[in-house]
Amino acid sequence: MLRSQSLYPAELRAHEHIVSFEQVSVSGNLEVEVKIRFDGDPEAARALVESRGFKVAEARLLETNIIFDRNSAELRRGDQLLRLRRTGNIARVTYKGPQQRGPYKSREEIEFDVSDVHAFELVLERLGYLPRFRYEKYRTTFAAPGEPGEVTVDETPIGIYLELEGPPQWIDATAQRLGFSARDYITASYTTLYEQYRQSHQDAAQDMIFAGDAHP
Repeated sequence: MLRSQSLYPAELRAHEHIVSFEQVSVSGNLEVEVKIRFDGDPEAARALVESRGFKVAEARLLETNIIFDRNSAELRRGDQLLRLRRTGNIARVTYKGPQQRGPYKSREEIEFDVSDVHAFELVLERLGYLPRFRYEKYRTTFAAPGEPGEVTVDETPIGIYLELEGPPQWIDATAQRLGFSARDYITASYTTLYEQYRQSHQDAAQDMIFAGDAHP
């Protein structure tokens, strides 16, 4: 982290917001995944995945996600996404590029952790990016030794979804292994799925959050 204190008067230095990137990890790759709707309870979903040889890689945790965009919906109109996700003590920022057409959800993904969420949100606000949508889910992540992908069980306010992320051939083989086929693939985001849900549930809240939750 580089900063020169001689450039600022003492009274300003006392109030400056500092975000440390010394412990921040940055990763970028091509995300390839599909969602599959599971008609059952979370316990049945987890039991199905485990019965096919997968083990828990990350225990069940609550994820709180906030989507940011400008008033003009610039990112949404460009099929891009800027998200802040909080899981326990970890805050992770994700950028997703335009989705490539095909049977899988495939798009560029860049992620990094931030040490000061408030300061990061201030930076976004100064740049014109404000919270537009919030969604929550409880996620359990599974993996199998030597396999190149992972399966997650997502408990959301609108139902249970399995998410398969990995190489296309692995996704197809794993879907069959779990009793599904390409006909069951969903490539829509949770934002889009919730918009569709609200069309038939007029009393649904604006954000996809569990009952009793309050905005941060």
